[in-house]
Amino acid sequence: MSRRDQIRMTPEEIRAYLDEQKVINVATVGPRNRPHLAPLWYFPHEDGVATWTYGSSQKAKNLRRLPEATVLIESGDSYEKLRGISLEADVQIIEDTDEVTRMGITLMQRYAGAKPGDPVPPELSEFIGRQAPKRIGLIFHPSKIVSWDHTKLGGTY
Repeated sequence: MSRRDQIRMTPEEIRAYLDEQKVINVATVGPRNRPHLAPLWYFPHEDGVATWTYGSSQKAKNLRRLPEATVLIESGDSYEKLRGISLEADVQIIEDTDEVTRMGITLMQRYAGAKPGDPVPPELSEFIGRQAPKRIGLIFHPSKIVSWDHTKLGGTY
């Protein structure tokens, strides 16, 4: 078995990893054909991830021009602890304010430690309701997933 095969995550491990991490780095293609990188909070969505951003942001402009991105989620502070996932993804842009509001609530509740289905505090609904008209939702549908979990090597190279 190759080392690559040894560190690849299973689909279940990928889902668990997406559930436990908090930040994605999103690479889009900028107006001068250079990568544009941006960190974002996210929530797991189907086989990929979803988030929101300001509709006037550079990443939003890039994705309107070319709705494709590479998403990196990684962790570990030494070689034997490195874990991560890279998603090549087609990006669905959501502009419906009601749906963007739902996405914003899902995102903010996740970062506040709430569980799906928990009641939404009125002040959160109010805040998200004011933000949603300025934002768009982004759903990253993976076309390719690459994963690595060096903890599977037991500390060896």
